[in-house]
Amino acid sequence: MKKKINVTGLVLLIIGIIVCVLSFIFSTQLFSENSIFNNNPVGHEAIDTLYRKIPAVIRSIEIITFGYIIYIVFKFVLTKLFANNKRSLTIVKLLASFIKYAIAIVAILLILSAFGVDGRTLLASAGILGLVIGLGAQSLIADIIAGVFIVFEGDFEVGDIVVVDNWRGEVQEIGIRTTKIIDWGGNVKIVNNSHIASIVNQTKQLSIAVAYIGIEYGKPIPEVEKVIMDNLDRIRANVPEIIEGPFYKGVDELAASSVNLLFMAKCKEEDLYIVKRALNRELKMMFDENGINVPFPQVTISKLEEKKDQNFTSNKEVENFVKEQRQLSKDLEEKN
Repeated sequence: MKKKINVTGLVLLIIGIIVCVLSFIFSTQLFSENSIFNNNPVGHEAIDTLYRKIPAVIRSIEIITFGYIIYIVFKFVLTKLFANNKRSLTIVKLLASFIKYAIAIVAILLILSAFGVDGRTLLASAGILGLVIGLGAQSLIADIIAGVFIVFEGDFEVGDIVVVDNWRGEVQEIGIRTTKIIDWGGNVKIVNNSHIASIVNQTKQLSIAVAYIGIEYGKPIPEVEKVIMDNLDRIRANVPEIIEGPFYKGVDELAASSVNLLFMAKCKEEDLYIVKRALNRELKMMFDENGINVPFPQVTISKLEEKKDQNFTSNKEVENFVKEQRQLSKDLEEKN
């Protein structure tokens, strides 16, 4: 799946880079004591205060731009050097998520410093415990710990197909706080790591594609099975997604209008529905080529004929038989 380019983010990044370049060229005019923002008061207190804060805003843009570039470079390097398989890719995405949050925290402290706030004083006065509780970091810490366990226990990885809360999709990212799962329609489910209580990983082992197909009652089973025997290899060649099989499992059901046969094949989970559809198609064409009909539901209608002058007189012998049978089978009554 190709990633869409974030045009807005790209434009903002270009603007940020331009601001950084211009601020470097004109740093003396912007940030020195003789800055134009210090020597040209307007005369209105509120406007002058905002005017003098423009250098801090420029510094903030620089900090955000550099932080974002550092994150992109780190993520790119980690992906190119270490993302050789699904497990490595999972760890890379977790580290990238951690780096993102770390850069964000440092950037916030630097921006506060640019506006004249002493970050060390802020941390010391609030207290680390008060800051953690104030930010609601208890759930955050739980998400981080759960994310670490998810990655290092390897129960599921990026690229695996899983089912979480009846949501089936591919694991797109395991972050430091959340896990993202994308379904076949492109919808993304975001789950906090600590909220993943149970999960079904459908990728660890090969999945089984099942195909049921009915044949007419009038066709001899051995004749049908001979056709199947002669064509299984051809079906496998026509469906390259099949890893093992297909296998003929036998007569699965004697249904109302058909004899239902069961076929199975092993494949990757991501190819499951492709193989099921292709297997159904190949089986139908195989039967068509060999004159084996796949029947449609049939209904047999019976009409009861009225019998006139039917005189049936129960005799004593029959009544005695019924009583005898009741007596002999009294211990066989079904207990509900």
